Amino acid sequence: MESAGATGPAGADGAQASKRAKEGSRIRSRRLWRRGKAKASRLVHSMDLRTMTQSLVTLAEDNMAFFSSQGPGETARRLSSVFAGVREQALGLEPALARLLGVAHLFDLDAETPANGFRSLVHTARCCLAHLLHKSRYVASNRRSIFFRTSHNLAELEAYLAALTQLRALAYYAQRLLATNRPGGLFFEGDERLTADFLREYVTLHKGCFYGRCLGFQFTPAIRPFLQTISIGLVSFGEHYKRNETGLSVTASSLFTSGRFAIDPELRGAEFERIIQNLDVHFWKAFWNITEIEVLSSLANMTSANVRVSRLISLPPEAFNMPLTSDPKLTVTISPPLAHTGPGPVLVRLISYDLREGQDSEELNILAKSEGPRSLELRPRSQQAPRSRSLVVHIHGGGFVAQTSKSHEPYLKSWAQELGVPILSIDYSLAPEAPFPRALEECFYAYCWAVKHCALLGSTGERICLAGDSAGGNLCFTVSLRAAAYGVRVPDGIMAAYPATLLQSAASPSRLLSLMDPLLPLSVLSKCVSAYAGAQTEDHSNSDQKALGMMGLMRRDTALLLKDLRLGASSWLNSFLELSGRKAKSAAPTSEPMRRSVSEAALAQPEGPLGTDSLKSLTLKDLSVKGSSEATDTPEMSLSAETLGPSSASDVNFFLRPEDGVDEAEAREERGAKDRGQGVRAAFPEGFHPRISSQGATHMPLFSAPIVKNPFMSPLLAPDNMLKTLPPVHIVACALDPMLDDSVMFARRLRCLGQPVTLRVVEDLPHGFLSLAALCRETREATELCVERIRLVLTHPAPAAPPPL
Repeated sequence: MESAGATGPAGADGAQASKRAKEGSRIRSRRLWRRGKAKASRLVHSMDLRTMTQSLVTLAEDNMAFFSSQGPGETARRLSSVFAGVREQALGLEPALARLLGVAHLFDLDAETPANGFRSLVHTARCCLAHLLHKSRYVASNRRSIFFRTSHNLAELEAYLAALTQLRALAYYAQRLLATNRPGGLFFEGDERLTADFLREYVTLHKGCFYGRCLGFQFTPAIRPFLQTISIGLVSFGEHYKRNETGLSVTASSLFTSGRFAIDPELRGAEFERIIQNLDVHFWKAFWNITEIEVLSSLANMTSANVRVSRLISLPPEAFNMPLTSDPKLTVTISPPLAHTGPGPVLVRLISYDLREGQDSEELNILAKSEGPRSLELRPRSQQAPRSRSLVVHIHGGGFVAQTSKSHEPYLKSWAQELGVPILSIDYSLAPEAPFPRALEECFYAYCWAVKHCALLGSTGERICLAGDSAGGNLCFTVSLRAAAYGVRVPDGIMAAYPATLLQSAASPSRLLSLMDPLLPLSVLSKCVSAYAGAQTEDHSNSDQKALGMMGLMRRDTALLLKDLRLGASSWLNSFLELSGRKAKSAAPTSEPMRRSVSEAALAQPEGPLGTDSLKSLTLKDLSVKGSSEATDTPEMSLSAETLGPSSASDVNFFLRPEDGVDEAEAREERGAKDRGQGVRAAFPEGFHPRISSQGATHMPLFSAPIVKNPFMSPLLAPDNMLKTLPPVHIVACALDPMLDDSVMFARRLRCLGQPVTLRVVEDLPHGFLSLAALCRETREATELCVERIRLVLTHPAPAAPPPL
């Protein structure tokens, strides 16, 4: 007994010591892995592409030979096969990337701003190659160790091989864009049939590999845990959505507790791909609005700056007069929003770090709207701060379909503290219930109201900056264009973060990145733009959508009700078509569907030189030979396409020189005919076959309605004389954002016109980094850059315009 008693604890101690040794080995292994990943990241910048490829190929061949000699086992065979695949894809990808790198500089804004979609695509591929290079080195060094986790390393290698294969396909697509587009053009300029074929083929590519183990590999490491949490929440929310539960019935905790998605990256990736391809815009509206659940919004506000004023204000739908900038003795009437649903109030949120004069006035208190116990953060104070000389008018993003000022309140509070000025954030109506131009009308109305009543907002209004992100950036541009059209005061400057300037289903090298972007997949972008355009599409509901039960019936009935209201609300159409005090020559009869009225009748114009409706076939190509109307002295301008009347070709020719137009057009016509004969997939070399999605055909609206080409919807398509009315523009874009090319091409257009414009591109961050401002050092620095650009508008006179390119 004594012997047994002495031996037992000793055996237990030995087992514990062995367990501690194993745990210590795992800890050291994780440390080595983290150090190795940091080293892999440095390789992206320190190694040239050819050296990186050669090193990877050498390691792949060594590992392939080793595992081929390990016998007929299944695991060894798969490891040998995956390294053979890495070798093949790396050798095929390197020359394609080298060709893109050789011409990428031709698409930059200037030498100080080396950024465009071609560079971003090459950088993303280099990140994938660097990760595989590090993993191959790790395998070569540890493949004989007893602690080598064979299954884990095999799964990761297979995932990154799939990603590398898809990136090779994107490189070939980018080469096709390079061959098809005009010199300097980033957007696909094939005819509409070829564009449709290109996009339909592109969306069939397999995407799940980018949403599993490889999720966010291209971003800064601090972002990846957040993206993983969001992806788990997304697929969990998708399950609730399939079970007929609305977003309001889903608690925050239930979204992130689906363990099987957390422990099985491949399952999560497959489900993520299914969701982005099959669920409609209503799902994304519900998911993106999760941040406004009371628990989450309260947590976000706890970590944000404390401000003296944060109150919701309801602007009554009453017309008022504004002085003309050309002659302040004359005024123009600013009507309340009318589109689709008739006159209605516009909600805005006033945020101020200090309580300033006017912000607690009786007149403003009458307009204040209660949000509940936390809505009014206004507290009495013995002494008020004087009015600020500046004011920021903010327009939030959310794809035109989701979010409000409340979603963006955390970083707006920080802005109010750092800038020391009041901020007015506009809560515009959202699509698909309120498509274009309702949001633009509301934002313009609220902007004009703020200019007229800035004293109530705690500002003298000496300097006014329009600021917005994503869809909000688009609205900042179009609000300013409309202010100039009306002849009223335009803002002193615009700060737009990662804005969307071309709301069309057009391909560009940066938009190819949407294949792997967890926040902006191309099919989701297309659904949001389609909703904002009000395009009616056929019923492509799958079994998941048909299973929505009562929720789906309510949505259908609501849509029918809104359609009836829109058909009856024709009064807005006359105002929408009014130009220089004259009504449009024709309007669609009310018996037609409303979307026909908006997208075609509202944009009708006299026949062009060829005797056809010039807008119905307007493309980026046409902008090199079609022009804009002459500048008007009248204070009021329609949002319709009549703003694109006859003009000279040089007015809007921002893709090529006029003297090159004829020859280039003929060459493009020959290429287009050749492309249609060969098919888009002719871009792939013989023997290369990218992975195809298992989700089947994706319905992605490829709309040709003239409304999406309206310059008040796609400011990149605005004629020169409209863009010349913009104030100094400061754009902050993301290098890995599918919308990067929107920013680059818009900045290039303004630069060519001699307009003051700056473009700063932040590295390794996703679209929407403003909402992640508190997440890590990189997002904080990017947010500070936006604040710096706003401060430039508020404190400095307009900079001298650089010479045109």
